[in-house]
Amino acid sequence: MNTNHARSWKQSYQYAPQREPQKVKVKVQKKNWLTKGEKVLYSVVSACIIATGIFVVSYSSSADTINRDVQKIEAKVRHQEMKNESLAYKKKEYSRPERITKIAREKGLKIQNADVKQANALEK
Repeated sequence: MNTNHARSWKQSYQYAPQREPQKVKVKVQKKNWLTKGEKVLYSVVSACIIATGIFVVSYSSSADTINRDVQKIEAKVRHQEMKNESLAYKKKEYSRPERITKIAREKGLKIQNADVKQANALEK
């Protein structure tokens, strides 16, 4: 009886219409890691950081250029000061009374018991 019952169940199960499970499409919404607002905020902050970097590099470049120009001008000033000192020394040397009287005698001037004094201009 037990075996008959198993056979009958097996036969009824084989002939029973089998239902296919219904396919249900489930829409799964993807969760973004960042929201739109965060993306905009991060984009704005990134743009500001990049702009600041460009400004800093540009500023340091222009400051470097100005420093080099200043150093060139200072070198020219030092060179000109050295020339001026050399010329001042020559002027002092050429204005010595002994030299002036010597040149005057060579040119034929006669100096009669006169003291030659150096005349200095008043500087204001």
